[in-house]
Formats: sequence, structure tokens, C-alpha cells
Amino acid sequence: MEAILNQPLVNRVASSSLVTIDLEDLYPVGEIVPFDLKSYLFMELILKEKDFREALNAIQWEQFKGKNLAVFCSADAIIPMWAYMLVATHAAPFVEDIMLCEPAEFVEKAYLKKIAGMDLLPYDGKRLVIKGCSDKPVPPSAYLEITRRLQPIAISIMFGEPCSTVPVFKKK
Repeated sequence: MEAILNQPLVNRVASSSLVTIDLEDLYPVGEIVPFDLKSYLFMELILKEKDFREALNAIQWEQFKGKNLAVFCSADAIIPMWAYMLVATHAAPFVEDIMLCEPAEFVEKAYLKKIAGMDLLPYDGKRLVIKGCSDKPVPPSAYLEITRRLQPIAISIMFGEPCSTVPVFKKK
């Protein structure tokens, strides 16, 4: 018993070969701002190119600096594809990111976009823990997608915290 008490405490979690991935780190930076095309429709039905161009030119795009723009149309109207392209042309130099979606969908789309662009090489042949607790909302689709992308290269994938994990995948 005395021999056990004299041994130094060892943090087995810290000394393990587990690599933790915190999906909260992928949360979009900056405020998510709605950009509703309904305001630019003629009689809430159609988009007139000349009027739309003039309206976009009149916007102070600097107000969106560092923000995320969720572009959508809340009216039941057919929006020509060039309209989205024009919004992107004006907004892209200022915004952190821009996506065609309702503001409520922006976080999920941003996660999937960032996961799709991740360099997976550092995780090749590793034992991974996908962190489960976070202060920011991580959509379930992000957990699904990170698992799908990592499964072909990881030795194992677990969910939770390194001290308490749920096994998800183990290479056979």
C-alpha cells in the first residue's frame, strides 16, 4: 500500500495517443446577417435587373465587414440565378462568408463547408475523440460528416471527452 502512495500521479489521458477534435472550433466567426431579396422585388413578384443593380450599388457594403451573409428570399418568387451572383459580387469583398440559405441554416452549412475543406492528413492513422461538450451549438450533421470523412483514415473514432468516451468506430 505504501508503494502505491509513493508513486507519482500519472495523467493517463494526457499521455495517451488520443487526438481530440473540437468541432466548436469550426463555429462561424462573426454575426449572421439576413439578406432577404424580397425587399428588391417589384410587386413582390419579379426582380427587375436594372432596379436591382441600382439597389445593390446603393448599399453600404462596408456594414457587413466581418459578418456572415445569409442570402434568401422570403417571398414566393422566382429569382434569376444572376441575382445571387450580383449579391456575391458586391458582398464578397466585405463579408466573412456568404451562403444561399435562411439565417437559421447558416451555421449548419458553414460547418459542413469547413469540414469538407479540412486537411485530414494530421488524423491519418490516429485514435480520435470528437469532443462532445461545447458552449456553441454544433449541429448533428457536423458529427455525421466528420465521422464519414475520418472513418477511412482513422484507427478509431470516439465521441465525448478523453476521460469518458463512447466508441463509434474501430478499424478491423
